[in-house]
Amino acid sequence: MQTNTSKVSRWDQHGREHVVRVQRSGMQRTIRCDTCGWRRAAQFLPWLKAEEHLTQAHQATVDPART
Repeated sequence: MQTNTSKVSRWDQHGREHVVRVQRSGMQRTIRCDTCGWRRAAQFLPWLKAEEHLTQAHQATVDPART
């Protein structure tokens, strides 16, 4: 079984980067925050759930891909 990992990163208003990693193993997806250790299984829309966590828990809303 192959495991793939991607990440969602956002910056907060203080310029700190926060990263949530999305790990895929078969049909299972697990999301984990590097900043606070929050972890969750997410079968559907893991990247959206990662963005929601970054916004709600860390007020990290600046997308580096859009700057």
